[in-house]
Amino acid sequence: MKKFVSLLLAAMTLFVLGACGSGTGGTDENGNAEETGSGSDKPTVTVTTSFLRDMVTQLAGDKVEIEQVIPAGEDPHLYVATPDDLNKLEDGDLVLYHGLHFEGQMVDALENTGVAVSEEFNEDDLTTMEEDGSEVVDPHFWFDIDLYKQAVDEATEELITLLDDESITEQATEYKQELDELAEYNEEKITEVSEESRYLITPHDAFNYFAQSYDMEVIAPQGVSTESEASNADISDTVDFIVDNEVKAVFAESTTDPARMERLKEDVEAKGGEVEVISGEGQELFSDSLAPEGEDGDTYIDMYRHNMDLIVDNLK
Repeated sequence: MKKFVSLLLAAMTLFVLGACGSGTGGTDENGNAEETGSGSDKPTVTVTTSFLRDMVTQLAGDKVEIEQVIPAGEDPHLYVATPDDLNKLEDGDLVLYHGLHFEGQMVDALENTGVAVSEEFNEDDLTTMEEDGSEVVDPHFWFDIDLYKQAVDEATEELITLLDDESITEQATEYKQELDELAEYNEEKITEVSEESRYLITPHDAFNYFAQSYDMEVIAPQGVSTESEASNADISDTVDFIVDNEVKAVFAESTTDPARMERLKEDVEAKGGEVEVISGEGQELFSDSLAPEGEDGDTYIDMYRHNMDLIVDNLK
């Protein structure tokens, strides 16, 4: 890991220079300030997101110390690394990240220091999406449980190498059984929504894998970037779609501004339609982050069940 420090310093300097007033860092998973380095004899695994923190916890438990770069609730697409993040990456005995350009502002640094849990994915299993007029790979693979299990396998191999501990394989087997049970729950739950009502309207384009898995159509006027504003044309098209298909509800996300969905509601009502905005504490979809630790949705399985329950209960 140390042999990459010079490359990492060069890459991160560019990010820090551009980070004035942007993003946060030096925080734990709940966004609280923390010191890097644990002083523990356990190896340190540095992860970029709350998804990977949970994954490593499920696989390795208390056998490692975990450092998280992007706090829960922050937007990984926009997060800009800080000097404290540099310390976390430099000090990590293992660095795991999503890949597929999910951590958009940190790609160069992560490719120099870490392992992408998506690196062995088959391109045929990935979906694409439009961004700024170009076709790009959709990075939100975790809404495909089979792909998420492949990411678990990649993390398992890296943790076994780090710890020289084959018992990680047993933990992975047990965890993947829980993921299979989650998939069964989802398949049964979605049947409560009729096929003609399976329309998922969200702010940004994060649910394509979800939609493919459960035979839904997803519409996101904001597109893939959580930073961009939806165009008037996209909003108008979405409003027409809601009215024409009598969509019952549209959903806010935990990492986007719910006001954007309220605008949709107003425009729908102006055209004589009616739609409910599902938002507020405990009533938002999780897309790019799990909930902060201790809250509903703070593990991958709880997050997915929360999302499925929220969608079904408001569309059926």
